[in-house]
Amino acid sequence: MAENDAPVTNQPEKIESEEERLKYLEFVQVAVLHAVLYASKCYGYAKNNSGPLKPGVETIEGTLKTVVGSAYDKFHDVPVEVLKFVDRKVDESVNKFDSRVPPFVKHVSNEVKTAGVVETASGLAKTAYTKLEPVAEHYAVSAWHALIPLVSPVNRIFQ
Repeated sequence: MAENDAPVTNQPEKIESEEERLKYLEFVQVAVLHAVLYASKCYGYAKNNSGPLKPGVETIEGTLKTVVGSAYDKFHDVPVEVLKFVDRKVDESVNKFDSRVPPFVKHVSNEVKTAGVVETASGLAKTAYTKLEPVAEHYAVSAWHALIPLVSPVNRIFQ
């Protein structure tokens, strides 16, 4: 074997650049792929079990392939391009929104993504409790001191 021989693989390399890949709407592409595969399986099953209608189904299928084939070849990339366009618009909107969101909301949303809703809510509640407890205690003591002059005469009446 020569030194310059490179290993040959039968699988074509699939390289997607970041621009080609959908950032937000990739789930739509996956859902459509699953729907097409499911419909294809259903059509194949129906075609195989069509019984005496099978030759007619194959004739209609051949005619449709001939008629629709040229239009498909011309327009088969249009839905993907529309999806890419909408994905870019969603990205622009998210970036605009992200630039206007206060840092506290960004921090909370990042924490929700990583820790989960329940953990984030309990963390925020603990933070609020530790910050607000001394203030509430101060107000309670102030209110009690304000009420002592009113409570003392009433207390003497009932003794």
